[in-house]
Amino acid sequence: MDKEHYNRIKVVLAEKRLTNKKLAQALDITVQTVSRWCTNEMQPSIETLYRIAAYLDIDVRELLIPTKD
Repeated sequence: MDKEHYNRIKVVLAEKRLTNKKLAQALDITVQTVSRWCTNEMQPSIETLYRIAAYLDIDVRELLIPTKD
């Protein structure tokens, strides 16, 4: 069975040509944590989503998978 995808962090990082390491350094967290977000093994808090969006200079909604078409 396929793993559910809840966020687009990995996609947005690729679009911005940034690495997990750069995001981890900017947020002062471990690269392993960012990796877990990118593989949807765990999810960042709402507060952290806003910090990620601010760093990436995007709307926070762009980090989430839509639940409706």
